[in-house]
Amino acid sequence: MKLVVGLGNPGEYYKLTRHNIGFLVVERLAQENNIEFSQRKFNSIIGKGFIIGQRVILAKPLTYMNLCGETVKKLLDYFGIDPEALIVVHDDLDMEFGKIKIKEKGGHGGHNGVRSIISILGTNSFLRLKLGIGRPTTNKTAKDYVLGSFEQEQLDFLPELVHLGEKALASIITQGAQMAINAFNRQSCMTVKD
Repeated sequence: MKLVVGLGNPGEYYKLTRHNIGFLVVERLAQENNIEFSQRKFNSIIGKGFIIGQRVILAKPLTYMNLCGETVKKLLDYFGIDPEALIVVHDDLDMEFGKIKIKEKGGHGGHNGVRSIISILGTNSFLRLKLGIGRPTTNKTAKDYVLGSFEQEQLDFLPELVHLGEKALASIITQGAQMAINAFNRQSCMTVKD
């Protein structure tokens, strides 16, 4: 069984902000596999189901980003899941918009949600699906940028990016990390459509 955590901030105000792309991808995965987010547990909303025979728990923490580690730890402990079976889906400032990358282990890369998870779990041994949001081209701070809405050109491609992320996530769950890495790393929604 895997725990798949999409990172974002709760509330309508943040719904279509760059920092919430983890929520969007996990919501799409749930939709594609008829999984309903029907339970609240440990400051998160969760859905349980199967993806091509693989049992999963999907979660969206309802804490703010820098506090999500506590929620992730409680979910892992409650369901008896090892951190190695955790997949965290999040935005990445250091990748250009539209690209995705699957990464095993590693640091937090300045991402406060990943930083919180590593700090609370005491390990970095979990998988990440990173979705590129690019860096600000104006004088915006990184914080203002990630908490801001997508620009129109990005919004035009956002459904493709979410779809690409959902396909990569399903591949990780059903085929394993290495096959998914080989198939999806360095892909971009700006060039690949189906």
